[in-house]
Amino acid sequence: MDSLIKKLARSQLVIPLFSLLLIIVFNLVRDVGFFSISIVTNNQGYPVLSGNLISILNGASAVAIMSIGMTLITSCCKGQDISVAAVAAIAGSVFVSVLRSREITIPVLIAAFLYSCLVSVLFSIFNGILVAVFRIQPMIATLILFSAGRSIAYWINGGATPTISNPLLAAVGGFIPGIPIPTPIIIMVIFLILISLVLKFTTLGLFTQVVGINEGTAHLNGINPVVVKLVAFVISGICVATAGCITVCRIGLINHETLLLDAEMDVILAVAIGGTALSGGRFNLYGSVAGAYIIQALTGTLYAMKVPSAAVKAYKAAVIIIIVVLSSPKVKDFIVHIYKKLFKKQENIKIPVKAA
Repeated sequence: MDSLIKKLARSQLVIPLFSLLLIIVFNLVRDVGFFSISIVTNNQGYPVLSGNLISILNGASAVAIMSIGMTLITSCCKGQDISVAAVAAIAGSVFVSVLRSREITIPVLIAAFLYSCLVSVLFSIFNGILVAVFRIQPMIATLILFSAGRSIAYWINGGATPTISNPLLAAVGGFIPGIPIPTPIIIMVIFLILISLVLKFTTLGLFTQVVGINEGTAHLNGINPVVVKLVAFVISGICVATAGCITVCRIGLINHETLLLDAEMDVILAVAIGGTALSGGRFNLYGSVAGAYIIQALTGTLYAMKVPSAAVKAYKAAVIIIIVVLSSPKVKDFIVHIYKKLFKKQENIKIPVKAA
């Protein structure tokens, strides 16, 4: 029993899942129908799933995808990339720029996505070189694109905020005809499965953690820390481009100023809530994705309670601080210590036996 409690207390997924459970219970008590799912007919005349739960899962997709890449960067680089939202705006601008240059067909859509991925990866490699080769702290290195990224996105589309409308884009940002689940949710699941398989069947996951724990030891064991870090930034670049393209398809336009605005903070918080050590080393992709859904569920709950939009960030920050503190190793060790103390006391209490 003691070993089970220790495992649970030190598990990376306990706090995020417990937090998610609390939000679910709170909403069910407040409104029994909060998580109810119904089938409605969309504008194209197809039956689709609708409800608060679907909105939460759909709304968190972009942040969840970006949190996958951020998890790997945090693990091996001992820091965070604060430029992800700005680079997503650049990728979204490239995506729209390619689509506007010709008639939108499936091959053109794929080409536009690949172009946006290429540009996003190049910018991510730029960040990666500053971090891995020049050994600049990640938050400082990525501050360059955090500041200049949206200006670059502005330049790509000539300062305009062009709109794009096409059934193919509506399918990517909304629903594929005949499939009732929002496409962004499907894309997020595919991404999570693909990256999980890569980490499971290659040494990338192990190398990422080893580099994050001790770079010197990793080097002595034949692992090239520079390559590992650059690979993490490349994966993050693909994740960021995907999130940017999904968001553009969902809203039907590119606005360099507002596309995924402040999303980098939600991504970093999702990683922190998910149990990945912000100082590097151990990571948990599933925890980071769960963290993204916790943030979105919390946001949805606050709006459902009619909290003013100006105050939502303050409430959200307060709750997230509590979750992150509870997730810290010190608090987990304290819980294990209290548990041991209580149960040892009970074991030491001896029931007197009367002599026959």
